[in-house]
Amino acid sequence: GVGGAFGAREDISLQVHTALLALATRRPIKMQYGRHESFFGHVHRHPATIWMRHHADTSGVIQKIEARFLFDGGAYASTSSAVLINGVTHAQGPYKCDNAVVDGYAVRTNNPPCGAMRGFGVVQACFAHESQMDKIAQALHLDPVEVRLRNAMQQGDRLITGQVIESVAPVQRLIEETRQIPLPPEASPHPDPLSLPGGSGLASEARHVRRGIGWGVSIKNIMYSEGFDDYATARCTLKDGKASLKFATSEVGQGFVTIAQQIARTVLGVDDVDLEAIDTDIGSAGSTSASRQTWMSGGAVDGACRLVRERLFQIVGQQHNVDPLRLVIEEDEIVDPLGAFRVSVREATRDLVITEEFEHHHRPTEDLDENGQGNCHVAFAFVAHRAVVDVDPELGLVKVVQIATTQDVGRALNPLSVLGQIEGGIAQGLGLAVMEEIIVKDGRVLNPSFTDYLLPTTLDAPEVVARLVEEPDPQAPLGAKGVGEPPCISVTPAIVAAIRDAIGRDIPRCPVRPQDICL
Repeated sequence: GVGGAFGAREDISLQVHTALLALATRRPIKMQYGRHESFFGHVHRHPATIWMRHHADTSGVIQKIEARFLFDGGAYASTSSAVLINGVTHAQGPYKCDNAVVDGYAVRTNNPPCGAMRGFGVVQACFAHESQMDKIAQALHLDPVEVRLRNAMQQGDRLITGQVIESVAPVQRLIEETRQIPLPPEASPHPDPLSLPGGSGLASEARHVRRGIGWGVSIKNIMYSEGFDDYATARCTLKDGKASLKFATSEVGQGFVTIAQQIARTVLGVDDVDLEAIDTDIGSAGSTSASRQTWMSGGAVDGACRLVRERLFQIVGQQHNVDPLRLVIEEDEIVDPLGAFRVSVREATRDLVITEEFEHHHRPTEDLDENGQGNCHVAFAFVAHRAVVDVDPELGLVKVVQIATTQDVGRALNPLSVLGQIEGGIAQGLGLAVMEEIIVKDGRVLNPSFTDYLLPTTLDAPEVVARLVEEPDPQAPLGAKGVGEPPCISVTPAIVAAIRDAIGRDIPRCPVRPQDICL
């Protein structure tokens, strides 16, 4: 295994070297990048320069979008073209617009390589369109929230690619529910010094600190796009009241193994569900990326379990002279709701082995044509963020006080797992907003260590208030949308917007550095 997640393993690095060395030496090879080598030799998020112009009427309703994207792909093409296309197709954000001209370029440079990272091009696009929404509100003397509500996308609207949004799109509801979340209390005139920007550095004085509020709203495609025939396979075996599952899904902390067992328990009415890990004799599940595994591998597990249940009902129906079409699972029993028949799943499967395999595919997509038109995405998820920050404009220090968020999850199969994804994504977005930056000069990384490349810690984590909007997606096998990527996308522009609000000055970049605040 090569470890890691969040897109890094979509690209090849030391795997090639180890394979070549193993072929040459005919011996097992182990290779490990040091931290310094990882900064130089592995991919990171694409730096992007985006020019964007919005045309709106006096009420703030968007009439036209013009944009130009320039992504620095580094020395190798890698996934740059796919990342760019994903960003460009999300240029409008979660807002209605029937008129757009968008160009995009991903270029090779002498900088370190860039590739897939959580958000896959949409993070960059979101920072641009959310900055623009605030500028529209400022120019027209409107509330930034009202501007977003007036332009909010709905199910049935079209993207700038011509694709119709068939997914549930509760954008207005997300914004309204986030707005209803109480703001944190006003800062005390005599606060705990550790709660001020700068924390334990004890550098800030309460009289200098200003509070700001900012918003970010985003749309994110889920699953593979542009004509990719994506699929996942799962196998289910039911024996003596126990189920076992086999799939090739890579569990990297997102919690799919728990979800898979939940699905089997629900469909089959059993408590004991084991995961087979003896060999690799099972079809592909694809990579753990694109917020796809609950939809794809979850759909495969659900399909396999349903096939097993169908066969079980047929067998029970024959044995007990009951119509199998009338049988249902109630907790751990097989029941005929129209009659008195009832038998436990354990009793019905004694000395019986049923095995079924299922390959799940999502609906087909297509490449964009020469004019950038086409149904290139499978489905979409939406999220709203509101950030509250305290800023010391004299020292350029920032304290993120609260992140309020409401996320469109379709159906939350495991709410605790979903909340974990949301909180983790917010932490990543916070890092991009105010800390994490690879500094490159003349093709060399100047800060290739965690001494100089700063990451958020638990001391930097704000209060997170999260709400889930559950409107099951009819396209999804279980009604559930992927939740891995959306949490990290619009939290960054929300934090930067809050900093702008606090200091009263535009900041067109992230991460926000102290000199961006002070100067």
